[in-house]
Amino acid sequence: MIRIAVASDNEMVTEHFGHCEGFILFDAEDNKIVKNETIENPGHRPGFLPNFIADHGANVIISGSMGGGAVDIFNQRNIEVIVGATGKARDAVEAYMKGSLKSTGSICHEHKHHDECGK
Repeated sequence: MIRIAVASDNEMVTEHFGHCEGFILFDAEDNKIVKNETIENPGHRPGFLPNFIADHGANVIISGSMGGGAVDIFNQRNIEVIVGATGKARDAVEAYMKGSLKSTGSICHEHKHHDECGK
C-alpha cells in the first residue's frame, strides 16, 4: 500500500503547499484508490508541515508549488515530492499512479514572494 498526500483547497490541488486548506490522504493498492481522508492544515510554520504529513504515513506529497525547506525535509523523510500539479486532487493521484504526473520542480525560494505562488 502507498499513501499519497495532496495539498488541497476544495478538493483541488493547491498552488502553494503551506497555505492550503488541508491535505487529502489517498491510500492506494495495486494502482487503485482504496480509501481517502481529509485532514485540516494545522497552520503554516516553517518545518512543521512536512513532518506533520510524514507522521501521517505519507509516501508521496503532491502540490502546485512548495518552499525549498519543505522539499528538503520531505527528502530527508524519504517522501517523494511532486510539484507543479494542478486540477482535481483525485485526478492528480490517478495520474501519478499511471506514471503520467511528473514533478516540474516548481519550488518557491523565498517566503516573502509567497503571493506569486498562490495564496
